[in-house]
Amino acid sequence: MVANTIKFLLNNELVELANIDPNTTVLQYLREEQFKSGTKEGCASGDCGACTVVLADLDSENDTQLNYKSVNACITFVGNLHGKQLITVEDLKDGAKLHHAQQTIVDNHGTQCGFCTPGFVMSSFALHKHNQKPNRDEVLEALAGNLCRCTGYRSIIEAAITSSEHTEDDSFAKHYQQTVTALNELQKLPTPNLSGNGNNYIAPQNIDELAYELKSEPTSTLVAGGTDLALSVTQNLAVVKKLVYVGNVAELTTIEETDNDIIIGSALPYSDFIDTLHHYYPDLGDMIERIGAKQVRNTGTLGGNVGNASPIGDMPPALIALGATMTLHLDGVERTILVEDFFLDYKKTVLKESEFIKSITIPKPIAGQTLKLYKISKRLDDDISAVLAAFFIETKAEQGGQKVTNVRLAFGGMAGIPKRGPAAESALLGKDLTKETVAQAKVALATDFQPMTDVRATDKYRMTVAQNLIEKCYLELTSAYTSNVIETRVVNN
Repeated sequence: MVANTIKFLLNNELVELANIDPNTTVLQYLREEQFKSGTKEGCASGDCGACTVVLADLDSENDTQLNYKSVNACITFVGNLHGKQLITVEDLKDGAKLHHAQQTIVDNHGTQCGFCTPGFVMSSFALHKHNQKPNRDEVLEALAGNLCRCTGYRSIIEAAITSSEHTEDDSFAKHYQQTVTALNELQKLPTPNLSGNGNNYIAPQNIDELAYELKSEPTSTLVAGGTDLALSVTQNLAVVKKLVYVGNVAELTTIEETDNDIIIGSALPYSDFIDTLHHYYPDLGDMIERIGAKQVRNTGTLGGNVGNASPIGDMPPALIALGATMTLHLDGVERTILVEDFFLDYKKTVLKESEFIKSITIPKPIAGQTLKLYKISKRLDDDISAVLAAFFIETKAEQGGQKVTNVRLAFGGMAGIPKRGPAAESALLGKDLTKETVAQAKVALATDFQPMTDVRATDKYRMTVAQNLIEKCYLELTSAYTSNVIETRVVNN
């Protein structure tokens, strides 16, 4: 059974939407339908954070608990609100009393023109819902996706650091159980559907429903976080005729560990698996913290990053280097392939008509294996890579040296697809990891790739930095590299 509406809580009020174009973003809905102008449009691309709102939904493992997540309203489709609570800056205060996230901005003089302020307030609000006494690093992570062009960040950061552990309960805490009950009731509703302006949206609730939808309408567009897809609507004015939302499909939103593997559902947001990956591969966890901002990682998914097939996606090189596999599903039939075999050409993959990514399996590390990741971008946070280098090296101590017994060198930004450097790998495999073999691998890499020149970097820069990263990896592995060296970034091309 399919209901031709979506239902959600707008702050604490139940809203039922019908006859609205599914291409409508949450930002448009708030400003043009609800006339809530506190949420601002700064970039319409998820970069500036002026549109930040908070979504609360039920914890996947405990339906009596709420998770509060900051998201970019400008690149979130309105259909994604179904079954959640949407919180905006207008309703943070309790009566005449400002919310802690607002009052600390006032107390620390953290606003000037005020345009960006609501976004900072909402990011701080989401942070304090999980951590009432955050440290500076935690605040910087939470606010990295919010830009201010006139106040300066010191006062804003100090405001967000201010503890809320002894403050009075806000209105959301007071209505907590009421919200939990309401969201649990919404979970019992039939599969949501929206139609408007001849466009459609549906949110299947299990993998069989999803497979049926794609089999019935193969031209449908899958959407999870929509952090890239939405740009085609907001920036290029594209119209998506049929959106199929996968965020409600239970089989695609899980994470599972076995003795040897980590299995991540394709529609699970980054923020739900980053800690697990950081535990096993610290470099991978650190790199994920540089994928977009907190708002993007709260909605963006692993399946979306891989399925988008961008040559500058950050996760594919890492997955290729790790020898990760992916499970593809087509009308009840599944197949498993290596992630590196998924990409055929620029934006072309092996996916068949109506087939979709179910999950990605990452092997756990064993003794002697190392994963090193290097993201080269013009700024540290919230930026697109010029080059992403992922090096998986397995060594064995032998006759006073370290013999390379297994190696995978994968790159993004160096070709039309993320791919390995076979010649460079051959220069290392079966040999001692020495300065001489590394020099040979650097030379060999020039035969593996012919990078392009674009706005992010020249072809020569890309090749030079990729070669130098091989040497950097060697120096780090041999403990000849110190932490005092400034992190490599693109400064000038």
